[in-house]
Amino acid sequence: MTTTSVNMAHKPLQTPTIDVRALDLKLGGTQLLSDVSVQSHTSGVTMVMGANGAGKSLFLRCLHRLLPVSSGSIMLQGKSLNDPTLKQAMVFQKPTLLRRSVMQNLEFAAPAGTSQSEIERLLARVNLLGRESQPARLLSGGEQQRLTLARALLTQPELLLLDESTASLDPASVVIFEEIIREVEREGVKSIFVSHDIGQAKRLASDVIFLHKGRVVEHTEATEFFNAPRSREAQAYLAGEILL
Repeated sequence: MTTTSVNMAHKPLQTPTIDVRALDLKLGGTQLLSDVSVQSHTSGVTMVMGANGAGKSLFLRCLHRLLPVSSGSIMLQGKSLNDPTLKQAMVFQKPTLLRRSVMQNLEFAAPAGTSQSEIERLLARVNLLGRESQPARLLSGGEQQRLTLARALLTQPELLLLDESTASLDPASVVIFEEIIREVEREGVKSIFVSHDIGQAKRLASDVIFLHKGRVVEHTEATEFFNAPRSREAQAYLAGEILL
């Protein structure tokens, strides 16, 4: 079997970073997520994959308290979603920015006491240093998304939720984005990343949650998932087949 470039340098943690049990989501009488139960013990990037309509974004929105779950429990980083000490941020596929400058967008999101030098270091990290006074909405698509990531990181999250955050980016922005995810991972930030990009998942993932029709059909270490998927659905997905 071929090997992948998956990061396997993570030792299992005693307390799960993700602990979801019997999660159900029903909206308007339609069952969208059914009995979703996953436990991840890795500090690395957890990729959430599956075909369109599998429930990936819905799952992420439940984790970020954007949708009211019908039943079940969610623990992240050993804390319940109602725990005020749980610090998390989410980056969506399409950036939403204020009609202000780059710097004003960051200052708006910055916690009290954030210094100007901290903001400038973050701007340098996302390769936007020198663009402080530029209107944020006049940046390119890739630059806007990097600004959105900078704004999320400015809140100093311990958990970063990424919903197809690089799907429409130019290759250079994807490279910068992925490197930042690796960097913050080394600094202790856990990421849960929804992506259709198999190459990206191979580069970043520590483990993979695979959803199909609102259910978890496979959750394994990334190397095992890409080299020897166990479920018929995952095998078909990785082979490029259309899942119905």
